[in-house]
Amino acid sequence: MSSPHRFVPVAIGLAALVTVQACARPHYLVSGPLTIGPTLAPSVGITKNVVLVSIDGLRPDAIARFQAPTLQRLIREGSYSLSARTILPSKTLPSHTSMLSGEPPEQHGVFWNNVTSAETDVVEFSTVFGTARAHGYRTAAFFSKAKFSPLQKPGTLDYSQAPGGWFGRWSSDRTVADVGAHLREVRPNLLFVHLSDPDQAGHESGWMGGTYGRAVTATDAALGRLLAEAEKVYGAGNYSVIVTADHGGHGYDHGSADPLDVTIPWIAWGQGVRQGALDDVKIQTFDTAPTVLWMLGVPKPVAWDGSAVTAAFQSAATQTH
Repeated sequence: MSSPHRFVPVAIGLAALVTVQACARPHYLVSGPLTIGPTLAPSVGITKNVVLVSIDGLRPDAIARFQAPTLQRLIREGSYSLSARTILPSKTLPSHTSMLSGEPPEQHGVFWNNVTSAETDVVEFSTVFGTARAHGYRTAAFFSKAKFSPLQKPGTLDYSQAPGGWFGRWSSDRTVADVGAHLREVRPNLLFVHLSDPDQAGHESGWMGGTYGRAVTATDAALGRLLAEAEKVYGAGNYSVIVTADHGGHGYDHGSADPLDVTIPWIAWGQGVRQGALDDVKIQTFDTAPTVLWMLGVPKPVAWDGSAVTAAFQSAATQTH
């Protein structure tokens, strides 16, 4: 499809592309050093290590309703909003593209939400991965669905994986196990992890029902294991975490402007994060990528509409990016 978009060039290149035949139409990317243009040294920021987790289809009210202990701990110890907003259409791929590009769909041009369009409709936009990598940071992304190829841009990720097939999907347990294995070998500075179980349960059995609740608690447990692995690799107090969602849902679907679809959680925890609710802070999902760059001390691309959520951090008053 033809959609309006803007493109901010980033000086990155692909040194190596390796395809591993692990399942039907798998998508694994391993990129080598940057080879086009200069690589900038990392700047001073809040932290040198960020773990960004997206829990697909997680409604904010599900955290308390199903007593998710890991998410409740992050809320209690960190900075959070339970009234952040995603974009329209409130679908997985458009929402994640905004989350990771700092732009609304009107700019990044991704309005579709399926594998076929993702592979054939070519748009150009900068991502948090490419921008961070161009400034000397190592990047890795673990996607649990097959539709994320627009976000797996060659040259922007040192490592990336997603399942293959038309409806390819991996459980949160599978994805977190893969992340743990990767962290035992490599320590990425920017680690993105997508967990899909609540969305799957919502479509199959309805949002906020028993099956959905069990998916939320299972994903919460997987998140706890992920953070335990991060603690081993980065060390206590040496990394920061953002946990959010791409959309909510109601009934058996999502995608509309209904508050149950567009309201999402946004939680910051770890190094440099202050405690407390962000009650007076308006957070859009496309603020997430600028926030990650700000945490790493990297200027955001000039075309990005999103702004860093500096109020979530202890040193916000002294930081300028």
